[in-house]
Amino acid sequence: MTHQVFVTGVGMIPFAKPGNHAPYYEMAATATRAALEDAGIGYEQVQQAYVGYVYGDSTAGQRALYEVGMTGIPIVNVNNNCSTGSTALFLARQAVASGAADCVLALGFEQMSPGALGAVFKDRPSPFERFDASTDALVGHGEIPLALRYFGGAGLAHMNEFGTSMSTFAKIRAKASRHAANNPLALFRTPVTEEEVMNTPVMWPGVMTRLMACPPTCGAAAAIVCSEAFAERHGLDRSVRIAAQAMTTDGPATFEAGDMREVVGFSMARAAAQQVYAAAGVGPEDIDVVELHDCFAHNELISYEALGLCPVGGAEKFVVDGDNTYGGKVVTNPSGGLLSKGHPLGATGLAQCTELVQQLRGTADRRQVEGARLALQHNLGLGGACVVTLYERV
Repeated sequence: MTHQVFVTGVGMIPFAKPGNHAPYYEMAATATRAALEDAGIGYEQVQQAYVGYVYGDSTAGQRALYEVGMTGIPIVNVNNNCSTGSTALFLARQAVASGAADCVLALGFEQMSPGALGAVFKDRPSPFERFDASTDALVGHGEIPLALRYFGGAGLAHMNEFGTSMSTFAKIRAKASRHAANNPLALFRTPVTEEEVMNTPVMWPGVMTRLMACPPTCGAAAAIVCSEAFAERHGLDRSVRIAAQAMTTDGPATFEAGDMREVVGFSMARAAAQQVYAAAGVGPEDIDVVELHDCFAHNELISYEALGLCPVGGAEKFVVDGDNTYGGKVVTNPSGGLLSKGHPLGATGLAQCTELVQQLRGTADRRQVEGARLALQHNLGLGGACVVTLYERV
């Protein structure tokens, strides 16, 4: 039997630049306490916890949660690259849906270092060997940091096939900044124009400028999920439920298609979205608000197509027509997204969850998408994993 799963509490802290933050365990504890307070329960009522982070030693989840309480519950540490936070949520939802637990915490945090992402364990084969080989073969540019080559290469593939302009990526970044101006928890809150984005330092000529990439960030976010029976018993909020959720990993196309969009997870994301739509009996045209994985403006653009928000090849028109913002077809990243809010890897998926729960509750203040009833979350981690979650206002 599958039980309904409700998100009854969410919490996060303002994201910060590396070096301008508390230790990871303090950030995590603060976000957890915020989620517990939002839910109206004590930590002693939580029966399991799934804790996500990428850059940290084993059992850092326990170190973080022992700041909140030491109740002896199972604490599972999760690492799935940039989709870590939503993977923790996926496991928490599974536990409740299966009846294994009635009230579960999903927590994500990250304490990052400045600069481009890099390997930590350099004395063993990298899990990205095949991704790197495909990227070298398809786009070269070994002098450019790998993350830029991955996602810039995906954007370049779209440009080459459909004639997409570099300025379209700048429009996406400018939109993110306008949204983030209304988010007190975002790292960058100053609006920038398309022209200003284009005039920042060039990272890849003809493909990417600096502002088209998200910044390394530190922070934490958390969610409390519970069963309907638990919520009824304790008088908890049941206004938002997880209507459907899917998690996918790479298929053969990732390395066989000869397309950088596949290397960065296009088919993985499309498969997860299609599973979610089918399970919930809805289509992309029914979605009111989306938080998607815009680690680069280029990935936001190709994700519109992967999630079915526009036809393949239609993403540039979708952006130019303003269908990705307020007054358009679907508001994407009202929080400002990773580009403006920041991207602390382990926390991102749960920060997205926090934003969408607030949207469906109608408590998103100046970011509010009026009448929002269905909210879609897309969180992608290369290596690879993609989690797509559909939230519904009940």
